[in-house]
Amino acid sequence: MTNPLVQLQNATKQFIDGKETHSVLDAVNFSLNRGESVALTGASGSGKSTLLNVIAGFESLTDGTLLLNGIDAKTWHDPQWSLFRHQQLGVVFQQFNLLTPLNVAQNIAFPLSLSKQKWNPWCDHLVAKLEIDTLLSRHVASLSGGQQQRVAIARALAHKPSLLLADEPTGNLDQKAGLEVMQLLTEIASEGDCAIALVTHSLECAEFMQQGFHLANGQLHESQ
Repeated sequence: MTNPLVQLQNATKQFIDGKETHSVLDAVNFSLNRGESVALTGASGSGKSTLLNVIAGFESLTDGTLLLNGIDAKTWHDPQWSLFRHQQLGVVFQQFNLLTPLNVAQNIAFPLSLSKQKWNPWCDHLVAKLEIDTLLSRHVASLSGGQQQRVAIARALAHKPSLLLADEPTGNLDQKAGLEVMQLLTEIASEGDCAIALVTHSLECAEFMQQGFHLANGQLHESQ
């Protein structure tokens, strides 16, 4: 039996505000296997984005264990985290976070260059599927919000990661464009056997995922 791709065991994350300590995650247990998709919902400030940041190594746990591919990430330093992010992790942000001096093709190819890969047939498939193949020479600042989000998805999946973290990926799009993006995101991730952890306020977006969890008062509950 293979290890889960992501496993949190009694994961606790606290923030200190003056003399007060706030627990955003309180002994959370969570696992995600290869190819699975989960939606994380909850009120603003409930810790959804913090949970993604912990998995990506952008924030560390106060207590508990994060296992990635069965390996305790607590022992990792910058080189191990960089290797994991460059080879196995894709991230889609609400604000797109594209590199504005670069054109579309250069943005998509950027994560490939970090792992010494080149543009390949998978990239051709991505841009065709996302209908941005005619935009490759355009500078990203000239694109619409929906087009920029499609570029961000292509960039996140270009290196065929085993895990995609998506933080409100449709938050800056209208409903129609948002649902189109979610449909494409789930289809492409499935083709690449990529697991998805999606943070969203949208119940419609959450329905694209196989499982749902709700975060409240530091606790993670399976959605009904």
